Amino acid sequence: MSLSGRRVVLGVSGGIASYKACTVARRLTEAGAAVDVVLTAGGAQFVGPVTFEALTGRPVLTSLWERDRALAHVHLGHDTDLIVVAPATAHLLARAALGLADDILTAILLAARVPILIAPAMNDHMFAHPATQQNLEILRRRGWTVVGPVVGPLAEGPSDQRGRMVEPEVLFAFVERALRASTSRLRDRCVVITAGPTREPLDAVRVITNPSSGKMGYALAEEAFARGARVLLISGPTMLSPPPGVEIRRVRSTDDLQQAVEDALPGADVLVMAAAPADFRSAAPEPHKRPRREGQITLTLTPTADVLETTVDARPPHCVVVGFALELADGTQRAREKLRLKQLDLIVLNYVNEADAGFEVDTNRVTLITPDGETVLDLMPKRAVAQHILDAVEARV
Repeated sequence: MSLSGRRVVLGVSGGIASYKACTVARRLTEAGAAVDVVLTAGGAQFVGPVTFEALTGRPVLTSLWERDRALAHVHLGHDTDLIVVAPATAHLLARAALGLADDILTAILLAARVPILIAPAMNDHMFAHPATQQNLEILRRRGWTVVGPVVGPLAEGPSDQRGRMVEPEVLFAFVERALRASTSRLRDRCVVITAGPTREPLDAVRVITNPSSGKMGYALAEEAFARGARVLLISGPTMLSPPPGVEIRRVRSTDDLQQAVEDALPGADVLVMAAAPADFRSAAPEPHKRPRREGQITLTLTPTADVLETTVDARPPHCVVVGFALELADGTQRAREKLRLKQLDLIVLNYVNEADAGFEVDTNRVTLITPDGETVLDLMPKRAVAQHILDAVEARV
């Protein structure tokens, strides 16, 4: 994802979680953003300026009194796209809530005329203290975005209470959203995305399924969140971690998937059916495990519901609907027939027998088909494919 041309101020205050800011600075720089790191005196005790200069290729600010940079706090508070503070300690939150400007970072925060995002990190008792909670509420009322903290190990040992800073990849997802959402037609829209396989039982332990990993659907969920959407991800069984900021509903069977989609449809602005539901189920699944010693088994299979086709009448009139067509070869005509029968705005055609595309890989090669035409995409990462799909969706919102 390119953040080329965007400018971010990354404030780092003094906590052990400061090491995570190094990864955030690197990820933003790799994405093309210009990152100006601002270190408090405490932050510099944990990670020195040279580290951040090496990661960003830019000078690091540590003091209000640096020669030739007397108005840096004003310029950085205005001439940037976003200010991020990670970690934001209890002391930093208190000073910011009071409007103090006693160092370079708090002076920038007070002079800021741009969005501010903070990632609190501290001892769990310090976070739970009424003073800290009151300070956070003050900052939220000022429009600041607060990400975390979460439950997890702290410097002093294990904890079952919130206090640990979110991981860098989670914070990066929220930073990307803050930088991109304002220009997207999906901002504040409800986007429902299905992903992964479904499983239909044969007996108590065996199932009919397929090799879908869910990677395409999860990439779509990540991209929709980055564009400012409210994302509901309806996921079949996968080994993937839920994307940051995304609401997830787990399903197992095709009937579960159909019910989840029906429940979500009334509020949906966009429905993207990237799941790969099992097309058949056993007509008579056995309630117990069938022993192998019983020998050959004959199955009668019946079709499962076609979720897209059965939910046509339940879709809101304004909802943009995207389907997927997985074919072996020469599938354009069949994909166009599905587009018509299922009343879709867009169908994504890909082929199961192409190298490095389709199931269980990180890349895909697809054709986007609409009633008006076709766009053939080269092999690319699934997150890049998701960008093209959602570009086409935005054109129809």
